[in-house]
Amino acid sequence: TPVLDFILVSGFIFASRNPADKPPADVAAIMKDSSKYTSMQLTDTAINFGTKKMGYVVNITFLCTNTGNKSLYLYDVHPSCGCTLVDYSKAPIEPGSQGKIDAQFDTKKSHPGEVHKTVFVRSNSNSGSRYLTFTGTILPSDSSATAKQ
Repeated sequence: TPVLDFILVSGFIFASRNPADKPPADVAAIMKDSSKYTSMQLTDTAINFGTKKMGYVVNITFLCTNTGNKSLYLYDVHPSCGCTLVDYSKAPIEPGSQGKIDAQFDTKKSHPGEVHKTVFVRSNSNSGSRYLTFTGTILPSDSSATAKQ
């Protein structure tokens, strides 16, 4: 049932989160003080990586710019499933500077067809939590169709 699927997926996301992703104490304090919030502009919030054959690893980079006047902190950045790994700028992103969120999607851990993946990002930006998405098409590895590598 859809409700059971949602509960299972939610539980998996929660269980797969790394406790080390908890914000440091100073970032936790910043998150409680809205006067320390800043603004962030994302270059893209949705990226289509095109068509790839099963077995290919897709690397996606989301760029963000601190458009405010206080340091920007990214934390609690995690993917929606186990087929994606994420890394992100962990040092403070100073005003006017750019940070990034890298996602590495392993098609071997997915399925052929259309895919829609999400990366959840928390920060001290005025916009709060953000969802970044990437989509594409995975062809079976034995497909004679041409993938755009």
